[in-house]
Amino acid sequence: MTRERSVPGEETTNVVEARLELGGARATPSFSLPEGAPDGLPRGLGETRIGLRIFRWGQRTFVMGILNVTPDSFSGDGLLARSSDDGAALGGVAAAVAQARVMADEGADLLDIGGESTRPGHAIVDADEEARRVVPVMRAVREALPDMPLTVDTTKPAVAAAALDAGADAINDVWGVARDDALSRLAAERGVPIILMHNRAEPRYANLLPDIVADLEGAIERALAAGVAWSNILIDPGFGFGKTPEQNLALLRDLDRLRMLGRPIVLGTSRKSTLGWVLDLPAEERVEATLATTALGVAAGIDIVRVHDVRANVRAARIADAVVRGGSE
Repeated sequence: MTRERSVPGEETTNVVEARLELGGARATPSFSLPEGAPDGLPRGLGETRIGLRIFRWGQRTFVMGILNVTPDSFSGDGLLARSSDDGAALGGVAAAVAQARVMADEGADLLDIGGESTRPGHAIVDADEEARRVVPVMRAVREALPDMPLTVDTTKPAVAAAALDAGADAINDVWGVARDDALSRLAAERGVPIILMHNRAEPRYANLLPDIVADLEGAIERALAAGVAWSNILIDPGFGFGKTPEQNLALLRDLDRLRMLGRPIVLGTSRKSTLGWVLDLPAEERVEATLATTALGVAAGIDIVRVHDVRANVRAARIADAVVRGGSE
């Protein structure tokens, strides 16, 4: 096929007509967006309000401190374990507030409070007992740190609702990929963010990363259908949940592939058993291993790291951010 050429300064009539008719010279006609349809093109993650704070994603990696209000945390930091039998509730609240203050001073950007251990073989806690642990601590930490964003780590809607009433700003759902959308509906009703974490009852995968991405994509779609705002959805690949140590390491190698989901990513590797499996170390000696995964997470574009040892991880995240993002806040 030949095409007529214009002389400098003017176009031939047939090319002009072709452009008007076809939308670009003699190109094949292309699709146009249906009315009201989003274009689906990659763009920034935007921002999310959690409590009084606005998190602008992509500026740096934020650090979430863990407050375990349990007697049986895998990491040995369960705050109820430090209290006497005759004053567990009061002692747990005081210890939690003290730890929350330390984490805030060490640079935590937000705090995650949970009342049921998620370690393998943990004791099942009913909603009343979990709320009895979480609600007084949530209320006391909110009073002590009024500006600190607080999340509640639970799978139970009744506990989440009580925690929100006591001052929580967001929900952290460790079974965020479950078909039950009760927590998403609660998040939508209260207008708060929700972290949807990947999990499986057994580590069965046809293709690990694509399966994780597909599960999380389904969770995002259910949350949107339940009425959660797009900006209020965060995701967590569930390191250590429903995955073997080898699968957890493979997940870390390909963390950046989760960016295709277009939502902020939370990573929780702190003191996890996979780190102990690699180094043959107990939970209390896994700080350096956690720092390595924090740096890897920053390099992969992770937005929040959920950790026990705040000061060390803040420092690791800041230097990694300075390298990866070219600066720090």
